[in-house]
Amino acid sequence: MKSHAEHPPLPTEALEKRRAQIYPVLSKADIRHVRRFGPERHFEAGERIYRAGQQTPGTLFILEGRIAVYRNDGFSTDSLMATLQARQFTGEIGQLSDRPSMADGVAIDRVTAIVLSAEALRALLVAHADLGELMIRSLILRSVALLEKNSGGPVFIGPPGHARIHALQSFLTANSHPYTVLDPHTDQRAAALVAAEQPAADDWPLVICPGVGLKKNPSIPELGRCVGMLRHLSEDTVWDVIIVGGGPAGLAAAVYAASEGLSALVLETRAYGGQAGASARIENYLGFPTGISGAGLTGRAYVQAEKFGVEIAIPAPAGRLLCASWPLQVEMCGSLTMLKARSVVLSCGARYRRPALDGLKQFEGRGVYFWASSVEAQLCKMEEIVLVGGGNSAGQAAVYLAAHAAKVHMLIRKGSLSSTMSSYLIERIAAHPNIALHTHSEIVGIAGDDDGLKQVRIRDARSNEEVTRQTRRLFLFIGADPNTGWLDGCGIAVDRHGFILTGTDVEQAPLCETSDVEQDYVRSVQAQSTLMTSVPGVFAIGDVRAGSTKRVAAAVGEGAAVVAQIHAFLVNAPRSPD
Repeated sequence: MKSHAEHPPLPTEALEKRRAQIYPVLSKADIRHVRRFGPERHFEAGERIYRAGQQTPGTLFILEGRIAVYRNDGFSTDSLMATLQARQFTGEIGQLSDRPSMADGVAIDRVTAIVLSAEALRALLVAHADLGELMIRSLILRSVALLEKNSGGPVFIGPPGHARIHALQSFLTANSHPYTVLDPHTDQRAAALVAAEQPAADDWPLVICPGVGLKKNPSIPELGRCVGMLRHLSEDTVWDVIIVGGGPAGLAAAVYAASEGLSALVLETRAYGGQAGASARIENYLGFPTGISGAGLTGRAYVQAEKFGVEIAIPAPAGRLLCASWPLQVEMCGSLTMLKARSVVLSCGARYRRPALDGLKQFEGRGVYFWASSVEAQLCKMEEIVLVGGGNSAGQAAVYLAAHAAKVHMLIRKGSLSSTMSSYLIERIAAHPNIALHTHSEIVGIAGDDDGLKQVRIRDARSNEEVTRQTRRLFLFIGADPNTGWLDGCGIAVDRHGFILTGTDVEQAPLCETSDVEQDYVRSVQAQSTLMTSVPGVFAIGDVRAGSTKRVAAAVGEGAAVVAQIHAFLVNAPRSPD
């Protein structure tokens, strides 16, 4: 075992200055509070108490002894991250929901500790607000340190620029999960593994998941299971509410529902925060005068939801909603798993349109992108790129990417941005030397080769002239289509654009398998519910709802408001047998 230096350096100077917050020492009064929530356990010197990628025995509050916390990079070459002593505690933010550890923990000497399960930990944080604030801050900062050091997550091994590596990177980056990328041409350990495995062309990338082992070219759901974001969901559980979509509206609904005692499950297709989570900076959200990144805002909401016991499954796209029986059922996409709920909230948002361009699918992830995270920004370094779209998301992406690219050519079909974008973003784009705005312009063709995108063809709508621009990066933020295709056959009323109708805009459908008294009650609730759809017990909020204001603050407001309407519905709604 390596030496146990008391204070190995943290990844950045900013984190080093916050060491006391990252590894706080609790007061004796705090420890007395903790004792009420869990038992004492003993661990012998040298015992590996927990391991990266595996479930932990719980969060340990050390009474006696020391625990060495080691980085685990998948190759078993661990390095010391911290030494925890009496009145300190183990864990990262994932311990709030009993997710796998992102580090190894070894008893240096005999350790006595109070061990709290995830449920007990959440109860402690809610019961003792001051201690909860201290611990939540610590757990978040520990996760930030792991991200800064790319520690505790999977290792991707493959050729630089490989499209599948990019897809997996983008997924984990969007969910603030660490990972490491190794090039077998420059890293000896990666080269040795490749030589031993002899991967075929379809096997790239090789992925090492701590606690799981080697995977060859895993799908995104497989990767989600590897890192603990996608867990088994029992078909026997009847949730008070299933929330389909983990954007700002869905996360707000989850936080308010769980904090008010409802059991809540969030099913998210790609990443918590949705499109808002990808915003480089939101500057008009109340309470943040200097602005806040979309990831920062929605990341806080994600932690809040986990603090109150919300189960969040990623990636977990819903495939079908069954409304003809009680309880309501959500069928998972790509499987026969049926999840049951007494109410369902549709916060599945909208997706950017795919223009009708030959070869578009071929170049997705290989030069064509619908997302602008740090992964994509690195690909744009000192390159001229093309970005299509005139909404706020497009504007935020343009400003963010302009800090990395040599030039951002921004194409819009209209003559100006004034009717589609917030004025502060318009002013920023106009003032940025790296952004060139091309009005009355649209993409009409793309071309490339086996290495990826090489050029785009642009038409001027006024002159009908076409020009070809050489570029390896094209970002598309065009319009928005509601994610409602999976609702076909359930009786959910939508407008002519596919957005979900709610409140007085809908014709009411019958609630199956209920008595006349229950029907009358539901009708009275439905008449007063501005967010209920045409199907009783099914609500719609956020961008997917017809007539909604397409702003983050409005989505959060609807997420909060829908919970009161769910409560009103559930008071006398049918109950499933225990």
